[in-house]
Amino acid sequence: MESSEKKLNLLSLVGIIMSAIIGAGIFNLMSDMANTASAGATILGWLVAGIGMGSLAFCLMNLNIKRPDLDAGIFSYAKAGFGNYIGFNSVWGYWISVILGNVAFGTLLFSAIGYFIPIFSGGQNVASIIGASIILWTIHFIICQGLDKAAFINTLVMIAKLVPIVIFLVCVIGAFNVGVFTQDFWGTLSGNFHFNDVLNQVKGTMLITVWVFIGIEGAVVFSGRAKKRSDVGKATLLGFAAVTLIYMMVTVLSYGIMTQQELSNLDQPAMAFVLEKIIGKAGAVIVNLGVIISILGAWMANTLLAEEVSYQAGKDRIFPKVFLKENASGMPVNALLITNSIVQLFLLSFLITDQAYTAMASLASSTILLPYACVALYQLKYTLTVKKESDFMKNIILGSISTVYMLWLAYASGLWYLLLTVVLFFPGTIIFVYVQKSYQKPVFRTYEKFIAGILSILFILCLLELANII
Repeated sequence: MESSEKKLNLLSLVGIIMSAIIGAGIFNLMSDMANTASAGATILGWLVAGIGMGSLAFCLMNLNIKRPDLDAGIFSYAKAGFGNYIGFNSVWGYWISVILGNVAFGTLLFSAIGYFIPIFSGGQNVASIIGASIILWTIHFIICQGLDKAAFINTLVMIAKLVPIVIFLVCVIGAFNVGVFTQDFWGTLSGNFHFNDVLNQVKGTMLITVWVFIGIEGAVVFSGRAKKRSDVGKATLLGFAAVTLIYMMVTVLSYGIMTQQELSNLDQPAMAFVLEKIIGKAGAVIVNLGVIISILGAWMANTLLAEEVSYQAGKDRIFPKVFLKENASGMPVNALLITNSIVQLFLLSFLITDQAYTAMASLASSTILLPYACVALYQLKYTLTVKKESDFMKNIILGSISTVYMLWLAYASGLWYLLLTVVLFFPGTIIFVYVQKSYQKPVFRTYEKFIAGILSILFILCLLELANII
């Protein structure tokens, strides 16, 4: 049993959330958004994301209060509501999502370092793979020393990463040009609002906004290690509110410095070039240093999330027993080792595609939709089961908004990422069967057999479709 001194306080929980969320994405966010959306559509996209992800944050806070017995991370809601197989797929999708996110961090980190050391230029060459591997195993070593030490370092890094972002915001507010901002505000050339055109633009922002919000569930993942249970809900809302405000300001204000076309053509990290236009070369230096600090913090925070959720899944008997081994500091060393070994393998993708960051970020967004959707659906199911609560209607509305938002995200992600997501989910079924048999439990309930069968058919169809595309 961990002592309370080694458990996480409110600041540490907020630090994990903000470090996990504010990572690589924010420094390229204005360019990513400009690739698909005008200034007006970007504002609408953030409003949709704010309402959708905000309702999910409230669902997490509410379920944390109503079901304090479920402290094994967000997948525990999926398991409690829909059975072992859905619970497994939820944690599998979450775990894969965080792993892919860490691979994305590797390429953007060394793109930033390449600004100072040309050998790493682009962030996707052999030197970058070696450098990212060194960072990966250094983080591994730090986390092995204990959760309290890792959380303390993470909090310091979280504070440090906010400095260049604050500098950026102050500069863009001072240099904001209304004429540039309103030029082709709706991205329709005529300047007028056309519903279908704007809707398609907003749709294009959806996976981007999900990617940059991954980590909102950080406090819930560590709810079993929190000093005070009440801090989990507070940390979730505080982290979400702070990050949403920062994201909206960073992206929307950038349209007042450069046009949509200029923003969309920027190399990564785009924030460096926006600030460089305002204050010269010093701007690029500040942002690239900020990228390095920020990604290091996000990489550590996400590694903590990945090892913790896979460890908790092992405790819950839906991941293999090998994930349960702890070291003398109480850290799940096997869960950490397996997680980082998979990241190491994926880092080799730098040599295969020059779009590693974009591909990994989008895949991380699509694989996390299932665990997020299960939170929303369980909110609805639990509320309908306990009808006499005073906040019944509020919780029904929250669950409904979150559910509709997740369905919209699945639609907005498009066929390509749906295919790739199915391919990533199917191997998990094989592991699920192995785990159930190792604990001598029935593998599938009747409805789970149906779901597994559908997934198997989709997997085969996806492979055939991918073969045709490739």
